[in-house]
Amino acid sequence: GIPVAAHLSPSLSKMSVENGQKIFKTKCAQCHTVEKGAAHMQGPNLGGLFGRVSGTTPGFAYSKANKDSAITWSDQTLFDYLLNPKKYMPGTKMVFAGLKKPEDRNDLIAYLKQASA
Repeated sequence: GIPVAAHLSPSLSKMSVENGQKIFKTKCAQCHTVEKGAAHMQGPNLGGLFGRVSGTTPGFAYSKANKDSAITWSDQTLFDYLLNPKKYMPGTKMVFAGLKKPEDRNDLIAYLKQASA
């Protein structure tokens, strides 16, 4: 299985990945692609997201805040970031209010982990 940090739901079941995909389609896909090598949109392509440092995807014009934050994307950093991106990274260009429910963030992370690999 996929190792998960303690705060995450212990089972990354098929259902959570499916729910994460629905969340991505409704809340993220208007600005982000997830398949490795796909084009940037208003937001950067998320292929290869896990383990990458924020603001480093070639060919995308990141905000100074995103580049300067030097966050390494992981289950934990995404879980915290997706709660309230503007609070977590003041000055980010991402105009997304966040996902308040921990289970929605867990499901989205489960989907991103699979889809962006």
